[in-house]
Amino acid sequence: MLIFLKSIGFGLAVAAPVGPMSLICMRRTLAHGPRWGFATGAGIALADTTYAFAAALGLAGLFAAFLHAHQAIIQAVAGLILIAIGARFWFAPFAENPSTTGAGSIRAAFASAYALTLANPPTLLTFAAMFAAFAPGMRSGAQAVAETTLGVLAGSMLWWLGLVSLIARLHHVIGPAARKRIGQLSALCLIGFGLAALLDIL
Repeated sequence: MLIFLKSIGFGLAVAAPVGPMSLICMRRTLAHGPRWGFATGAGIALADTTYAFAAALGLAGLFAAFLHAHQAIIQAVAGLILIAIGARFWFAPFAENPSTTGAGSIRAAFASAYALTLANPPTLLTFAAMFAAFAPGMRSGAQAVAETTLGVLAGSMLWWLGLVSLIARLHHVIGPAARKRIGQLSALCLIGFGLAALLDIL
């Protein structure tokens, strides 16, 4: 139970900082409704859980080695994707009736969030650092691995469910013009994150 509670804290700690994925989740919620936001948050949480599962098996060192060997490529791809998403957010209109969004689009939102979180270098670094000391204690059995994985999933999902619920409530208070300005601001921030990733390589 202690491992499970610690892992919930890990999940919350990884999900809570405002970064590119948080901006994408919030913007999608404002533009297309909570279903898009929940799908995006679930994709991010599943990616976090994927890393947690591998790290709980004692593979955290492999993440650091993989990142060191392919850091430039991973960072370049992630940076270009963030710039592309930011540019799309700048020009994409906000849906007048988010409830009409198709299931295929929601599945795409989930898949893109999962893939982009996996490709995000800070995610790799965060889990490698968090589990560097914690992972050795996880090798005691399948139960510890399961508690770690489920705990991270629960903590991450708690954060995204809370964030999307809050943004969805604010959606009814914020007018269309304000939503558009917020969307443009998030687009600029994403482009900035992408450019920073590319400049860091240089």
